[in-house]
Amino acid sequence: MTDTSPEAVRVCAAGDLTNGGLGVKVPIRDRLGETTAFFIRYQDRVYGYVNRCAHVGVELDWENSFFTRAGDLIMCARHGATYAPDTGLCVGGPCRNGKLKALSVQEHGEAADQAVFWVPTDGMVPRG
Repeated sequence: MTDTSPEAVRVCAAGDLTNGGLGVKVPIRDRLGETTAFFIRYQDRVYGYVNRCAHVGVELDWENSFFTRAGDLIMCARHGATYAPDTGLCVGGPCRNGKLKALSVQEHGEAADQAVFWVPTDGMVPRG
């Protein structure tokens, strides 16, 4: 997409997300209550998910760190469940075959103004 739709929420500058690096969190509200959404870069693409483990519903990160040390999987800091960064599918741990709730993410802009945007859907809204 080249245009930002009116309801799109700017998350961060595109350069704030590096492959396998720290994520950016945004406070949201969904049908289950208040939580956060997180945005990461993996293999040069940006992904966003509701920050809720498929196993017990706790937030996944430890101080905005979502990836394993190798930077190849998302890992729940509470109990070690692992997820494929590009699909959100649980690939290891107690949530086997569970899945993170994916968000609609866009990345666009001109050169230095390149940014990441979230388009809220499914009753999710930004808060704060």
